[in-house]
Amino acid sequence: MINHLYFVALRTIWIKECTRFLRIWVQTLVPPAITMSLYFVIFGSLIGSRIGEMGGFSYMEFIVPGLIMMSIITNSYANVSSSFFSAKFQRNVEELLVAPVPTWVVIMGFVGGGVARALLIGIIVTTVAMLFVDISIHNLGVIVLTLVLTATLFATAGLINAIYAKTFDDISVIPTFVLTPLTYLGGVFYSLSLLPDFWQWVSKANPVVYMVNGFRYGFLGVSDVNVAISVGLLVGFNVLLFIVAYVLLQRGVGIRS
Repeated sequence: MINHLYFVALRTIWIKECTRFLRIWVQTLVPPAITMSLYFVIFGSLIGSRIGEMGGFSYMEFIVPGLIMMSIITNSYANVSSSFFSAKFQRNVEELLVAPVPTWVVIMGFVGGGVARALLIGIIVTTVAMLFVDISIHNLGVIVLTLVLTATLFATAGLINAIYAKTFDDISVIPTFVLTPLTYLGGVFYSLSLLPDFWQWVSKANPVVYMVNGFRYGFLGVSDVNVAISVGLLVGFNVLLFIVAYVLLQRGVGIRS
C-alpha cells in the first residue's frame, strides 16, 4: 500500500513537471529545433562542404550525434534547475518537504521531468537532422542507454544547482561558465584525433567527451574513447550526483532557514 502511494506521488510530480514544459512549448521545444537547424546549415552544409570527411564520414554525419547530445544536455539541465528553483522561490517546495513522501521520490519526480523534456528534444532535433542528412544507426541500445543516462545526469546536476541557487541569476552561472565550454570542447564539432597528443589527454578529462563519443558510436560505430568506459562513467556520475542531491534535500540545504 505504501509503495503504491509512493508511485502515485512520483507520477504526480512527473506529470506536473511534464505539463509545465509542455504548456509553454513555444519556449521549451521550438528554440532547440531552430538553434540546431542553424547549426546544421552553418556548420554542416556551408562549412562542412569545405571540410569534407571526418572519421570516415561526411562532416554533417559526424556532427549530428554531437549536436543532438548538446541539446539533450542543455535542456535536461535547464528544465530541472528552473523548475525546482521556481518551486523554492514560490515557497511551494515546502509542501513536498512536509508531505509523507520520501526524498528519492521528489528527486526522481523532478529528474524524470527533465529526462522527458530531453527525450522529446532529442526526437525533435533528430527529426530536424533527417532533413539535412541520412541518419544511420549502428547500435540502438547504446544510443538509448547513453541518451537516458546523460539526460538523467544533467537533470540531477540541474537539481543540485537549484538547491544551492539563491537568485534566478545563480541558475545561469553553471550553464554559461561550465556547461557551454565543456560541451563545445567535448568533441561535438571535431574528432580528438585531430589534436596533439597532449591536448587529446587533456580533452579526455572532460566528461562530455565520453557522452558525445558514446552517443556517436551508437549512430556511426566510431568513437575516440572506449564505449564501455563512457557508460561506466555515466553510471558512476549518476550514482554520485543522486547521493549528493539526496543528502542536500534531506538536510534542507538552501531550503530550510
